Amino acid sequence: MTRRAPALPWLEPGQAFPPLSSAWGAHDPAPGLLAAGGALDVPTLLAAYSQGIFPWYSEGQPILWWSPDPRMVLQVTDFRLHDSLRKPLFSGLRQQRIEIRFDHDFSAVIRHCAATPRHGQHGTWILPEMVAAYEALHRAGHAHSVETWWDGELAGGLYCVNLGSMVFGESMFSHRSNASKMALAGLVAFCRQHGITAIDCQQNTAHLASLGAREITRSDFVHHVHGTLATPAPAWRFLSVYWKHLLPAHEFT
Repeated sequence: MTRRAPALPWLEPGQAFPPLSSAWGAHDPAPGLLAAGGALDVPTLLAAYSQGIFPWYSEGQPILWWSPDPRMVLQVTDFRLHDSLRKPLFSGLRQQRIEIRFDHDFSAVIRHCAATPRHGQHGTWILPEMVAAYEALHRAGHAHSVETWWDGELAGGLYCVNLGSMVFGESMFSHRSNASKMALAGLVAFCRQHGITAIDCQQNTAHLASLGAREITRSDFVHHVHGTLATPAPAWRFLSVYWKHLLPAHEFT
């Protein structure tokens, strides 16, 4: 007999999220699904991320809010800089062909991410209203882009949300080999410099696991998030000296 999924709460704009304990579980059709509806305005997004919740839905669906258990997290000390990434990264930096920039062109980054389907999906989940919402969050100072510029062109990158000393990764894109991984490496170096210990990766993928991310319980994740919110957010700019955290014995000026 097929198990019937519990009723999904419908949120009106401005309404508080239900408790995380009410999210669909492992035996439900969509584990981690918490609620539908609501709005994508800045206050709602800030309330969501501060509670370990994020929006994710496709065309034709209402806004869907998620808080999976377990949660995929990259502890920045666990980041694996494989030789296949280390060598081209160091070479490109040394030759001044590669540069990491923050927030140089957030709109371009999120639009490139929108054009790149997630693994196993044919369409995008970054719909026009999501783009507009995160652009507003960027203007409010809470969403940021990490960009790999290669020979003067935007070659790859990612965008994320930052509250206090917590970073929530959202999506990546790459137009050249390893360009998105280089952006992630830059973000890890930045986080180590500023005492940010974890990057939220939301859901488990083999790609993220290969880079050092691992699952933790939702309760541990939310406890960590709550402990970071009162910390002042760092200034989002990337300095070449931050590479010391990943490329020892070399100095970039």
